[in-house]
Amino acid sequence: MTSAQTTHTEYKHTHVSRSFTLGSVPCVELTGLEYFRIEQIFDCGQCFRFEPVESARALTAPLEFEGVAHGKYVRFGQESPDRLIIYNTTPDEYERLWRHYLSLDTDYAAVRADIAAGFAAACGGYDQVIADAMECGSGIRILNQDPWETVCSFIISQNNNIPRIKGLISALSRECGEPAALPSDASVPEPAATPQTVYIPEPARYSFPTPESLCRLGEDGLAKLKLGFRAKYIYDAASRAADGRLDYNRIFAAPTDDARELLCEVKGIGPKVANCALLFAFGKTDAFPIDVWIKRVLAEYYPQGLDITRLGRYAGIAQQYLFYYVRDRDAKDNRK
Repeated sequence: MTSAQTTHTEYKHTHVSRSFTLGSVPCVELTGLEYFRIEQIFDCGQCFRFEPVESARALTAPLEFEGVAHGKYVRFGQESPDRLIIYNTTPDEYERLWRHYLSLDTDYAAVRADIAAGFAAACGGYDQVIADAMECGSGIRILNQDPWETVCSFIISQNNNIPRIKGLISALSRECGEPAALPSDASVPEPAATPQTVYIPEPARYSFPTPESLCRLGEDGLAKLKLGFRAKYIYDAASRAADGRLDYNRIFAAPTDDARELLCEVKGIGPKVANCALLFAFGKTDAFPIDVWIKRVLAEYYPQGLDITRLGRYAGIAQQYLFYYVRDRDAKDNRK
């Protein structure tokens, strides 16, 4: 059995440089960021609740993303490679919630060195592909997301594209989720940003539904939200989460292989969905999801085979670099 524990070292290079209010809403500014780019973090397939902010609505930075996490509306604005504004939070809440969520306690320079060593061991020497992939996606960090939301989101992701996944999750949240904790100056009805009000688009107004709320909706109600064959899987997962059969504490504590087996007890969860949940919510950074993109990477760049078990404790983070790399390459080719 393999076992990997999330390595959150006492890495404190990133810190709160100031707190301030924008209108009446508390904000914090972080400095000292390394290997952090919000557009890569929210566009590498790990999270479906965040969207880029149109430039006309930007508040503090040229690049902003907004969404809902842990039942709260939040906006991240990256002013420069080493500076980040978090809108609608306080220094205490940042330390309690967002530092861990953004994986800012993890030393990604050390992670990248470990990944390079793992690929050298697996490939018999220096591997240019993973080096190029880490350079391409140098700002990726693995978020520490809510376990239930992540499990459900990746059930929805099966045989789906990212825009449709986001749409289904938004519909589910609108139907069954509680109102998110919005900033006090939020403007819901009109799409305008002023010094007095900040427009919050509808997908960011609702938290992700609890298992209990989805059980109340029932399989038929889920099917009406155009979830198709996934409705019965989501209902089974919700039922297991609500009555304790889907035990997050057991999954966190278990070695990766055992944790995967626990998740695969849920109808509709196979190795790929289980590995996504383990990587993005349960701290199993050696979990290596294999989807159509990764199959292409393995076929094109590693036709002789790649022994994933030799990649080490950060194999899952390496997977995200490879996933982002091949998608970015294809997007550039399509623009030519």
